Amino acid sequence: MARPLPTVPLRIGGVAPDPARTREVRSPYDDAVVARVAVAGPADVEAALVAACAAAPAMAAMPAFARAEALRRAAAAVRAQADDLARTIREEGGKPVRYARGEVARAARTRDASAEEATRLHGTAPALDGAPAGAGRFATVRRHPLGVVVAITPFNFPLNLAVHKVGPALAAGNAVVLKPSEKTPATGLLLGALLDACGFPAGAVNVVVGDDPALGARLVEDRRPAAVSFTGSPAVGWALRAAAGTKRVTLELGGNAAVVVDRSADLEDAAKRVTEAAFAHAGQICISAQRVFVHRDVAPAFRAAFLAAIARDARTGDPADPATMVGPLISDEAAERVEAWVAAAERDGARVTRFGARRGRVLPPMVVEGAPADADVHRKEVFGPVVTLDAVDTFADGLARADDADFGLQAAVFTADLDAVLDAERRLTVGAVIVNDAPTFRVDTMPYGGERASGLGREGVAEAVRSFTRERLLVIRRAR
Repeated sequence: MARPLPTVPLRIGGVAPDPARTREVRSPYDDAVVARVAVAGPADVEAALVAACAAAPAMAAMPAFARAEALRRAAAAVRAQADDLARTIREEGGKPVRYARGEVARAARTRDASAEEATRLHGTAPALDGAPAGAGRFATVRRHPLGVVVAITPFNFPLNLAVHKVGPALAAGNAVVLKPSEKTPATGLLLGALLDACGFPAGAVNVVVGDDPALGARLVEDRRPAAVSFTGSPAVGWALRAAAGTKRVTLELGGNAAVVVDRSADLEDAAKRVTEAAFAHAGQICISAQRVFVHRDVAPAFRAAFLAAIARDARTGDPADPATMVGPLISDEAAERVEAWVAAAERDGARVTRFGARRGRVLPPMVVEGAPADADVHRKEVFGPVVTLDAVDTFADGLARADDADFGLQAAVFTADLDAVLDAERRLTVGAVIVNDAPTFRVDTMPYGGERASGLGREGVAEAVRSFTRERLLVIRRAR
């Protein structure tokens, strides 16, 4: 039976309006009702845009030190509410509690980094007197906020990915309309309430959620926002870019991250790191390890170490259990799709090792060997607890297989050979090459983004702050 819960309201113009409509949010693990949230209609979307536009001038006029102080208060508030935020992330998204707690800690650090970057925005002073016409003139290039930023975030990191968009946008002096995933709306609404109490002008942050797939499109198509930052599926992301017109657009659209294991690698270490990279949060991570290519000389030894690490470490089950690594997939549809892709590879001759049986939306870790190169488990983003494992004749062959992809977010190589590292950096068409660690490695201050179908532009706090500003040149001529 669903337990009675207070409704989590929308955040518009610094207040929580009375909801015209609400809906339940259910746990993907056991289908329990874990929240009740307000649902935005067209009038709420319009009110959020109006509030953001009204707040934008005040945000632009807010001194950098004041924006930084407000963001530091937000970081402190995240830390003070860490238990509630982690519980919400776990309950509505099914994220195992150890990863939910880690996400909250990262979100606080991302806020801290945004505060630092608020005071580091600087321009340049290009010399004009390199040409005769520039004599007696002085120039400066300054950065100015764009105005209103639309931020659209996914279910798998409902707090930190929202902070990665909202924090830099505020640091740069913009107002924001945030649309969290309809699958994990409560976390985004709680974040909006937290920010409203931190000293920003009313309307600087507005949060709207709903069950209408067109809600995000309405925000993107509206002429008033100046920028869109989206994390989600490629199909939706590229469609939104096409609808965005002249807006500045940043897209992070996922991947099918590859790992190449050289014969010089520390195989036990690689096996342990790839296990967590493949199966943490049931593989529902954009840079989850999905394709593993191992030098044939060490393939049997790596396979043995890898399967042993999975059996030992990749515990499935209740996300409330601190030992759980593999929790539920977000929906029945997601679980059925993953199973169908694995079954298709199996019909085409692949060998599948399953570490257990399906229980509801919890799928067991699965290792797929010998799948055809054009199988969905190779070509598409599985977003589930599945990894492919293949032997290759040389490290160069592994790089070639890794780069044979439509995506290009991050990749990892395990090797003790410096030449191999340099070859990987040169040959892999990805946003980042991670050496002797998992492709899931990310520090929130580092540049982050992909190539090909994986997206457009870069996140990472400093990069995002700059992307949410425009440069303006000022030229002054001496009067006499």
